[in-house]
Amino acid sequence: MAKPLTAAAVEKLKPETVRREIPDGGLTGLYLVIQPTGRKSWAVRYRHAGKPRKVTVGSYPAFDLKAAREAAGVLLRAASEGADPARQKAEAKAMAVTNIDPDDTIEKQVDIFLQRHVARNRSASEVERLFRKEVIPVWGSKRLGEIKRGDVVKLLDDIVDRPAPYTANRTLANLNKFANWCVGRGLIDANFCQGVAKPATELRRDRVLEDREVALVWKASDDLGYPFGPLVRLLLLTGQRRDEVAGMRWSEVDLSSATWTIPRDRVKNDKAHVVALSPQAVTILKDVPKFNGSDFVFTTTGKTAVSGFSRMKAMLDAKIGEIVEEEEASRVPPWRLHDLRRTAASGMASLGIGIAVVEKILNHTSGTFGGIVAVYQRHEFLDERRRALEAWSNFVEGLVTVKPSNVLEIRSVQ
Repeated sequence: MAKPLTAAAVEKLKPETVRREIPDGGLTGLYLVIQPTGRKSWAVRYRHAGKPRKVTVGSYPAFDLKAAREAAGVLLRAASEGADPARQKAEAKAMAVTNIDPDDTIEKQVDIFLQRHVARNRSASEVERLFRKEVIPVWGSKRLGEIKRGDVVKLLDDIVDRPAPYTANRTLANLNKFANWCVGRGLIDANFCQGVAKPATELRRDRVLEDREVALVWKASDDLGYPFGPLVRLLLLTGQRRDEVAGMRWSEVDLSSATWTIPRDRVKNDKAHVVALSPQAVTILKDVPKFNGSDFVFTTTGKTAVSGFSRMKAMLDAKIGEIVEEEEASRVPPWRLHDLRRTAASGMASLGIGIAVVEKILNHTSGTFGGIVAVYQRHEFLDERRRALEAWSNFVEGLVTVKPSNVLEIRSVQ
């Protein structure tokens, strides 16, 4: 059995008097080809219609071991689904030579990529949004063969300078998948993202709002009004993800049973998720206005779910600043909307709620319910989840409710 190749081994392997093919034990079907001249390249061997086939992945070092495995994985998956990557690549090259392919602009190929490769993924809408906002306006009319590594670097630098460093990271990740997909279809010979470093270092977030800060967020959200005010409060009370709450539909909500069922196509782990609504959450939803003919709970047009979260967060921070200044309190350190989800989880844990129940509320499939446990642990803790969310909502309500003082004022005797 062939041993997995390593980056060091690939670099050190020397040519011989005959052409050599060295299998990679790390990915069956991938071979390192070494010519007598010393030129190295990668190839994939597979079977199609019962016959052995071979297709070139790309040359080394333009494709290092990691990139070769990624590209080969795309080709092998295509072959396993009945495609013939070698034939597809040959046809694509022939079309390019005769210049008869009018649809190989970035915009056209991104459309095909989204339709054929991304549409079935849970993150399809976010991937499409990223391409439409960050890539198409800059590269849309360019042809695939025109995109070089320097173009990728410039695109990412411009995003970082906005500043939006994390968006730049997401853009690179999705561009890399797109480029590998194009290589697999024979549209380009090499991934133009190869060798481009991640634009920004992402720090693990652990920000949990203090009780004082939770109260400030709650008070400030009241000044935002609909749709953002109630949206922020439901983020805090339910602990669900921003896009899940923002995309809430009335058809998902049953106020009589105080439940909200998020369908599988709107959750991260492809499994419908039932959220118990506390009395406080039900009250918020009952006060939300309805658009005639619209199923969206939070909307400004009636046709789409609300968006513009960056602007909303800036408005919320400004309202918090006004309250802090008025109360002569200390400022609130920077925080993000996702921190409300972490705050809810931490808050429930501090109330004595078991981690298993909290993870079920968050709809996590890792952690307590990861691996083999997920196969055998089918208990959904529905009653426990409801009690936990009600306890958390009561706690939040206690933070923001002004309690009458039990201290009597002592009047001076004249």
